[in-house]
Amino acid sequence: MTSDQSKDQVKVEIRGRLGVATLDRCKALNALDLPMVERLGVVLADWADDPAVDAVLIRSASERAFCAGGDVRSIGALPDPAARMAAGRAFFGTEYRVNHRINTFPKPFIALINGVAMGGGLGVSIHGSHRVVAEDLRMAMPETVLGLFPDVGGTWFLNRCPGAIGRYLALIGPQIGAADALAAGLATHHVPRAAFGGLLTVLASETRLDAEVVDRVIAAHARVPEGGTLELRRHEIDLLFANDDLDAVMDAIDAAAPHSDWIEEARSVLRRASPTSVRATWRRMVEGRGHSIERVLADDYRMAVRIVGGHDFAEGVRAILIDKDQSPRWKPPTLDDVTEADINALLAPMADAPDFDQVGGPVEIDASAKGDAA
Repeated sequence: MTSDQSKDQVKVEIRGRLGVATLDRCKALNALDLPMVERLGVVLADWADDPAVDAVLIRSASERAFCAGGDVRSIGALPDPAARMAAGRAFFGTEYRVNHRINTFPKPFIALINGVAMGGGLGVSIHGSHRVVAEDLRMAMPETVLGLFPDVGGTWFLNRCPGAIGRYLALIGPQIGAADALAAGLATHHVPRAAFGGLLTVLASETRLDAEVVDRVIAAHARVPEGGTLELRRHEIDLLFANDDLDAVMDAIDAAAPHSDWIEEARSVLRRASPTSVRATWRRMVEGRGHSIERVLADDYRMAVRIVGGHDFAEGVRAILIDKDQSPRWKPPTLDDVTEADINALLAPMADAPDFDQVGGPVEIDASAKGDAA
């Protein structure tokens, strides 16, 4: 059963033939906690089989953010490593099942993504069939500076970006806007934020919502976004990040033109990031190419549970989110000190790892909203 709190933070209703889930934990920029992902899992399981629901839409009640990620602070603040791992097992096991359900959802899954969209926020949106971004988008996977790695299936969807763009986004975690999200293949459409409500209203008024109808309705609202830099940098990104050898990539970045702002940003991030996180992220991106979503999420689970029990994650949360001194003390302190055996240990088999397949159960829907067209 879901808690009353999660019902307030994930509001669900059926409008016409459209199931609508609204993230409403606005003070925390919709950061996902365990009750929220549990509720999403149950809701999506119900709607996947509900003949009254043709398509699903997820959106935010916040003007500032779609979803700032998982509520990692609450896990990282736990002083006991065993307690952090136990919290990680519960949270990641549930969250990744939701990611898998969205990835394999049998109906159109539409995400309306505005403002901040990071980490776990991408896990509940980018796996869907229709990723609609607003002009104020600030999308990123900045986990390496926090002592984590781009999880929630990031290895799966970032490896589908053109060229080496996904590797760049995974390792450096820059914030990108609507035009760059489209160029990277992470978004499918740009619709102005002011038009989100009208788009939802039209979708809810359709008598059927198969993929063809959803495509047509969203395309009618879509616009060409302004700006974007990834296409302009694509050649340089490919040159710097295409090598499978991380040390060669680091050398190439060090040797690159010093006048380039984005390359200097990459150098700065790599100086500040957890060395273990950098090597773990690169290992996932290189070895995870072509892996199924099930394999990716299983590897994510093992690595995430072990990492949150380790030193760097707790230290990253302390330095970045709690004390905010921006001066984490990583262990090991340098890339040279992180061995292949260290990363092997993070990915080793785990007896209690879940099977990322199905999550289900009953769900309470706002019956008064059924049949509404707006």
